[in-house]
Amino acid sequence: MSQEEIWDAEAAQRYDTPGTGMFAPEVLGPTVARLAALAGDGRALEFAIGTGRVAVPLAERGVPVTGIELSRAMVDRLRSKVDEAAIPVLVGDMTATVAPGRYSLVYLVYNTISNLQTQAEQVECFRNAARHLTPGGRFVIELWVPELRKLPPGQQATVWHAEPGYLGLDTYDVLHQHVVSHHFHFGEGTEARLFRSPHRYIWPAELDLMAQLAGFELESRHADWSGGEFTADSRSHVSVYRRPE
Repeated sequence: MSQEEIWDAEAAQRYDTPGTGMFAPEVLGPTVARLAALAGDGRALEFAIGTGRVAVPLAERGVPVTGIELSRAMVDRLRSKVDEAAIPVLVGDMTATVAPGRYSLVYLVYNTISNLQTQAEQVECFRNAARHLTPGGRFVIELWVPELRKLPPGQQATVWHAEPGYLGLDTYDVLHQHVVSHHFHFGEGTEARLFRSPHRYIWPAELDLMAQLAGFELESRHADWSGGEFTADSRSHVSVYRRPE
């Protein structure tokens, strides 16, 4: 399935979980605070803006935000919150779509660069970020660390989250560096609802090389938006790349 088919109107509606999950204040608050600090007095561009989970509160803090989004259904959901004047959005691919003007910050959060299915597309995403940035501007990526250390020989799946009513697991194709995330939601009965999304996983070192190919320098890497230390045991990272002046 194409990304447009995956992120349809039903997926866009399920994506928003106000006050919980990735919309919880303890998750969203540090994200928005860090991005606002990195944007400074400049403008911000969000690749894969989605339903505006980050863009809306960031704009409310006074940062001018523009977005690029492939899914029209996600943009429609965003438009139920704010209009085009508040947050302009271009419908298109984040590897090639060009937004007007220049920005001090481009950001891509919640593992979304892995939605691009090839290494070449992921490199083009970096290059597209570079062409939007002013000298000294920053490209910020939030990305999970592949959990291959959890895979014993012969096993293809890892469970990365389990709670009442929900189970999340990933199935890996280590030969082609692909993973499919499976999200199972359970109700009161005997049936479950499944949502799946394909990804190409990226190691931090590979991400840094992509950045170099696009002319970036790694400025910082932390385990979370609050600045926690990134270690060998970290499950994700927030990496800040800077375009030289």
